[in-house]
Amino acid sequence: MFKQTLAVTTMSLRGLPSRAGSSLVIVIGIAGVVAVLISVLAMSVGFKKTVAGTGEPDRAIVLRGGSNAELSSALSRDQVLTIIEAEGVRRDDDGEPIASAEAVVIVNLPTRADGTDANVTLRGVGPKADRLRPEVRLIDGRMFQPAVREVIVGRAALAQFQGLALGGRVAFRDSDWTVVGVFESDGDARESELLADAETVLSAYRRNGFQSVTARLTDETAFDAYKAALTTDPTLTVDVQREPAYYAEQSKQLTQLLDFLAVFVGGIMAVGAMFGALNTMYSAVSARAVEIATLRAIGFSAGPVVVSVLVEALILALLGGSLGAAIAVLLFNGNVVNTLGSNFSQVVFQLDVSPALVQLGVIWALVIGTVGGLLPALRAARLPVVEALRAR
Repeated sequence: MFKQTLAVTTMSLRGLPSRAGSSLVIVIGIAGVVAVLISVLAMSVGFKKTVAGTGEPDRAIVLRGGSNAELSSALSRDQVLTIIEAEGVRRDDDGEPIASAEAVVIVNLPTRADGTDANVTLRGVGPKADRLRPEVRLIDGRMFQPAVREVIVGRAALAQFQGLALGGRVAFRDSDWTVVGVFESDGDARESELLADAETVLSAYRRNGFQSVTARLTDETAFDAYKAALTTDPTLTVDVQREPAYYAEQSKQLTQLLDFLAVFVGGIMAVGAMFGALNTMYSAVSARAVEIATLRAIGFSAGPVVVSVLVEALILALLGGSLGAAIAVLLFNGNVVNTLGSNFSQVVFQLDVSPALVQLGVIWALVIGTVGGLLPALRAARLPVVEALRAR
């Protein structure tokens, strides 16, 4: 049985060059499916990695109760004071709580790609922000000064939007702000933002309240007690979340949409590729009808014939899947794009074609090859020997 299978499969594969045209239909069709599937999923993975990777478990973010994002939140100065002074907030050497009451506004900046205006987050942060987020590091220039209209810009924002070069001036809220520094933040969502002094931002936008408070806790285990203290305080109506959980929730809707699009579009294309494979493999079986009938007449059983057709389809599918994965890696991996996040501002992130996505693409290709090759393989095994020989 094994020898028969090996002989028939070898014979089938040797005939592939004579069927190069039809075989390419399968390879290119499956390559297109896999490339689209992987590239869309790479957007989802990259966005999730950037947004969900923002924050530390020993930090808590506090918003007004019922707010699902900072932009829809509002906290008065009295509430901010209560939140910052609550039990569980870590204090520095001077006994001051390590927390930042923050003002978030959206500004318009032209993109480098086509000059169209895009929403960018301008975040006003408190004086303890550097102790609160040590991962935010200046890589050029200096820190902004309080009471002066100066900003520092994230590395990703600098790459995507015009006018953010060091020393440049950007105009919003009827005045010019000077870019005095560039920072990085381990590639997280913060790198898409502009940072400035919170009181200066509030003054420029004629506001008095803040949108959120982020506090560094004494340790991760202090979160539950801190949350309980704030949510049971009758003077407060707030939601308290760990920072990573908050940002993971912010990325949830878009990643779900991208995953759905990848599966939906990839599924439709896969059905088309499957019919292409079916048609091509049926043609191959018809062309080999006499050869298969002859093999059956001299004693070869149906099993080796089925295996030979399936192996041919799987090899073509594997070639297509590998080609599609290579296209996705070469053309899309590491590409920097931006999209609208939950705060209605742009989040800059990289497409991430991970090894897991490549593996998924190849598995997808093999499934298409299996389904596309199975029916023609069964037909080959059921060919009436006498009828096939007479057809010659």
